Amino acid sequence: MAYPSAPWTLRGYALQTVQLIDIERVRPLIPKEFEIVSVFPGKTIGGVYLSNYGPGSVLEYSELIVVAGLVRYTSRVGGWISHIYVDNADSVEGGREIWGLPKQMADFTWKDSDRTTSGYNKRVIVRQGEQTLCRLSYHPQNFGLPLPFSGDVFSTELASILLFKGELQAQVGLVSSEVQVPVGSPFASLGLEQPWLTFHCDQLRLVAGTPEVVGRQEAAFSY
Repeated sequence: MAYPSAPWTLRGYALQTVQLIDIERVRPLIPKEFEIVSVFPGKTIGGVYLSNYGPGSVLEYSELIVVAGLVRYTSRVGGWISHIYVDNADSVEGGREIWGLPKQMADFTWKDSDRTTSGYNKRVIVRQGEQTLCRLSYHPQNFGLPLPFSGDVFSTELASILLFKGELQAQVGLVSSEVQVPVGSPFASLGLEQPWLTFHCDQLRLVAGTPEVVGRQEAAFSY
């Protein structure tokens, strides 16, 4: 086993967008056992999470997570990850086998941005082969508050429904940003290009908890 056992502790920095997403757009991406939580009529809440985990982490890698919405299973509410990309093969294997997450490999470029053309100081570009998956341009935070946050995430592994907790501590500040998702990107249909809010998380410490089995998916029969 090349990857560490759960829980994983990861340190670095991250960006999290928050936006409203049409429920009808995400329904095909979420198993039927889950109820999609509506925060406004016809809308759920999701976003894009981009991170770079460095020294002090159980594995060092960059990550792109697409949270397609909030879902409910029985009495519990959590996020649903529809797409997830990293640049570390051990993270791919561990993410799939421990948490049942659909991790894929991608390339990440974190760089200074040309303000004369974009208006932003920083940019991260995620590519998979020749396909650009996502670009996020932003201004680094000037001021952040030390904030803790925790949230539940659902996933599935074979026929099991899993739930795990993510616990985050960071210097968190609001920043301005621009998100671009090209037409050919696998998650372009979600309409993620107009963030409502964007948070920059510096001095990040994230713990991805050990998943627990909370249910079973219904068997699909064909005749």
